[in-house]
Amino acid sequence: LLHSLGKIRLLDVGSCFNPFLKFEEFLTVGIDIVPAVESVYKCDFLNLQIQQPLQLAQDAIDAFLKQLKNPIDSLPGELFHVVVFSLLLSYFPSPYQRWICCKKAHELLILNGLLLVITPDSSHQNRRAMMMKSWKIAIESLGFKRFKYSKFSHMHLMAFRKTSLQTTSDLVSRNYPGMLYIPQDFNSIEDEEYSNTSCYVRSDTEDEQLACGFMELPDAPYDSDSGESQSSSIPFYELEDPILLLS
Repeated sequence: LLHSLGKIRLLDVGSCFNPFLKFEEFLTVGIDIVPAVESVYKCDFLNLQIQQPLQLAQDAIDAFLKQLKNPIDSLPGELFHVVVFSLLLSYFPSPYQRWICCKKAHELLILNGLLLVITPDSSHQNRRAMMMKSWKIAIESLGFKRFKYSKFSHMHLMAFRKTSLQTTSDLVSRNYPGMLYIPQDFNSIEDEEYSNTSCYVRSDTEDEQLACGFMELPDAPYDSDSGESQSSSIPFYELEDPILLLS
């Protein structure tokens, strides 16, 4: 299947050091608002303009991706097989910004493409179960279906498949964006001021959670989840549905 598709086109948002570049099966585009290495494109994902999909053969689309200009201000829709949000969404100070990121991911994915979300959590098992259910509902409202969830000791890992090309028009009025909350959103601080600034200063606790999350990314033991995940103990990257990447 993967051979018939050619390379898997993967967008790594908030890439930092472009870790997927070393895997030959991926045609990786790493983007970050402040790239740490030259192979990562500078891109403000929240303000990325999504254009009409390319009507080109697969090899021509691959060639297009290899010739992207830096910085990236716009991309065609339905361009990628996989979009990765690794420790990304918790960086944003408002649920609406997180929701916009997920909406853009939906627009950039082909039908049946995958959105992979990794977000930090240092709390004990089941404490964030309601939050993860809320995230599931919010992201699925955009035209995704969650098919995999795992909980490591310091991270939640979720995989969503794009099941619809369109989203409904009343998502905001139903407050789906507000469902992408994190505990820090409820701190009695000037949250609105943070949402209107370009720089958000994390607390020491948040920094510690993110550091623990990064330590677990390469290899981590499997923990039972919040009651929603599969019973399988296979590594997260071994996806269960063999047709997920079919275009």
